[in-house]
Amino acid sequence: MDAAASLIAEWEDLLARRPAFRDSLGLYGAVLEAWGRWSPEGSPVLRWGPEHCRERWERGVSLIVEAPPTFDREALEPLFAPLLEELAALGEEEGEALSRFAAAWDEGRFAPRELLPGLQKEGGRALSETLGISPDLVNFVTYLGLRPPLETYFAEARAAFSPDLWDAGACPFCTGAPSFGDIGEDGKRWLCCALCGGRWTIGRLRCPFCDNRDAKTLTRLAAEDQEEGYLVEACDLCRGYLKGVDRRTRWNAASALIEDWGTPHLDLIARRRGYWRATPSLIQLAPPLDEA
Repeated sequence: MDAAASLIAEWEDLLARRPAFRDSLGLYGAVLEAWGRWSPEGSPVLRWGPEHCRERWERGVSLIVEAPPTFDREALEPLFAPLLEELAALGEEEGEALSRFAAAWDEGRFAPRELLPGLQKEGGRALSETLGISPDLVNFVTYLGLRPPLETYFAEARAAFSPDLWDAGACPFCTGAPSFGDIGEDGKRWLCCALCGGRWTIGRLRCPFCDNRDAKTLTRLAAEDQEEGYLVEACDLCRGYLKGVDRRTRWNAASALIEDWGTPHLDLIARRRGYWRATPSLIQLAPPLDEA
């Protein structure tokens, strides 16, 4: 993954600013190291021309729906093996669940692409029940294990994308829900996909999860003092929330992925107010003691 070195540098810089998180978020550092070792050579790439991509977006269809990737299981081992090992250390229950996942993986009982949210049967419940693993854990493995190959898969299609072609809350590339929101220097709101790295714009007063556009039922929690620029945007109808950063204020913020990983305290604030998160995070698997 070409960007891995840059992400590792960003991660180290963030931990230097928030040293209290270094131990509890150590798993992410191991994941980034695995991404850096992984080679995209031989990994599938979507070769559609710009006109084919744009035709799908104009119909409101994410590319992966009509062009699902076929990943080689063996080529993904350098990503999944260290990830499963790190996650197993979270606890006995997680370790046993991941042993079942690894056995099913080795036996070929499911294809790697069946892990993808946009291609899952019954919203992922079928696979989760078959493997005896919680949906949160399956999704966490998916997001961290398939990010590099999905970035490779959509690399050529990115150039064809234009914000005016897409007007939905889900990712135009992989159908993933947004995990972070960026307010750019121009004031536009960019949604960021943690699964494939996609970015797209959406109106400031709009819930990406239920499409609520009523300002009276949209909540914005803005941080102050040393955390100025960070925010939580939540919907009081569906109760979904999205963390974000206003780069007009926090001009030196890291990439969306790193800022998402490095702000679990914002997740805690949202959770304690009764909001839910659409994408997997470590805090869902290992909540603080007062929430366990």
